[in-house]
Amino acid sequence: MTEFDKMRQGLAFNGIDTDLRLRREAARLACAKYNAHPSKGNLRHITRLFAEFGSLVIEPGFQCDYGTQIHIGERGYINFNCFFLDSAQITLGDDVLIGPGVHLYTVDHPRDAATRAAGECHAKSISIGNKVWIGGGAKILPGITIGDNAIIGANVVVTRNVANNERYLG
Repeated sequence: MTEFDKMRQGLAFNGIDTDLRLRREAARLACAKYNAHPSKGNLRHITRLFAEFGSLVIEPGFQCDYGTQIHIGERGYINFNCFFLDSAQITLGDDVLIGPGVHLYTVDHPRDAATRAAGECHAKSISIGNKVWIGGGAKILPGITIGDNAIIGANVVVTRNVANNERYLG
């Protein structure tokens, strides 16, 4: 089983594997093409990486690790300079508004220094419901679920699940 297969199945994987590094490089190049000349035509460089997407706007400065595990619903808006580290699935529902500088982190590293130095990683999915607003600069940690109609405050680090209709302001 490849490290990519392990990653996609939610198993521990080696993040410094050559194939994974090349996949991240390909995603960076796709994002760079769009970010250098943002247009609907160049948006395809990013969206063809995605597992699925509806109608969406992505402002320049977008970065992702792979793109292959990103699922976006209808009428999504991703503001400037957002980072989606998608070693596990990232799902955004319909009508999700993502503020500038928001980071979604699915990947995590072992707490043991020797294991971490060897490149072992693991990842947990992030799920964001419908009609969610995430304020600028927010950070969403691995394994988090955000319910429908929730509001995440600016510059908040989300360390727990957020219920439907909840305001998580830090």
